[in-house]
Amino acid sequence: MADTVFQHPDRNLAMELVRATEAAAIRAVPFIGRGDKNAADKAAVDAMRTFLGTVAFDGVVVIGEGEKDEAPMLFNGEHVGNGRGPSCDIAVDPIDGTSLTAAGRQNALSVIAVADRGTMYDPVDAFYMDKLVCGPEGKGVVSLAQSMGDNLRELARAKGKDVADMVVAVLDRPRHAGLIDEIRSAGAGTRLMLDGDVAGGINAARWESRIDMCVGVGGTPEGVITACAIKALDGFIEGRLNPQSADEHAKVVAAGHDLDRILSVHDLVTSDNTYFVATGVTDGGLLDGVRRKGPLIRTESLVLRSKTGTARRVIAEHLASKWLDRDAERAG
Repeated sequence: MADTVFQHPDRNLAMELVRATEAAAIRAVPFIGRGDKNAADKAAVDAMRTFLGTVAFDGVVVIGEGEKDEAPMLFNGEHVGNGRGPSCDIAVDPIDGTSLTAAGRQNALSVIAVADRGTMYDPVDAFYMDKLVCGPEGKGVVSLAQSMGDNLRELARAKGKDVADMVVAVLDRPRHAGLIDEIRSAGAGTRLMLDGDVAGGINAARWESRIDMCVGVGGTPEGVITACAIKALDGFIEGRLNPQSADEHAKVVAAGHDLDRILSVHDLVTSDNTYFVATGVTDGGLLDGVRRKGPLIRTESLVLRSKTGTARRVIAEHLASKWLDRDAERAG
């Protein structure tokens, strides 16, 4: 009986995971606006790894962080947790938005996604993919196989809105110039993101958000992480691998990936028991960033679980002196 209990992640895991994203976000704070994204990333990675080591689960990192930037990372295949408890796939991004953090801009997050072992899509060397994310109204209505104009018109109809009232989030990249023109030509508005398309995708799936859809080429690891959140929000996501260099293209083809295949949410993560946990590093549309208030450090986190369809916001106040004590212990 005991073996059965620990086969799958349970609800207690969520609050353990949020401690790791809180720690990563807090440790990144001294580097906000300092121009060194790798230093911010390293601080967040070190903190996340330390806290994950205390969690009662047997986690294997399927989606690591930092490989395409040669930044610090929790590497693919790394075991995290204390080895006791449920066996899980884990995807990590200690800072989704390292450039945002370094520049002191909004929308940087610390993120962890977890699912049953063997259920997360492993992109191997596929760093980039086309993505389309929206709320549940998009099911059976929008697709990467359709034009941007058709997707906007069909989703607007499903939501009972005019296309002119639709807002689409897109990463502000030169590669998206044509896509942005298509969106605007169809009559919709754009919300251009400097970075952080995980937050953009989640906002597109939340009913209270002003964002109706998030589209464009972004990170494949971020796509898998977003899919874990979308399952909990009952939203819609599709992805299609889109290598951005000849070297990446060759590696993706050699790995056996089909570049024409449209990946559904169930292709990106087959488990129906997923967790998504994020803590704000800097202020943004999804979460407030870390704030120092006198003797306290305040964090805001979002915890999503697909099995129960729950979304929780966790506001935590941490005694700053305790964090300083930990720093002193490390220095000693």
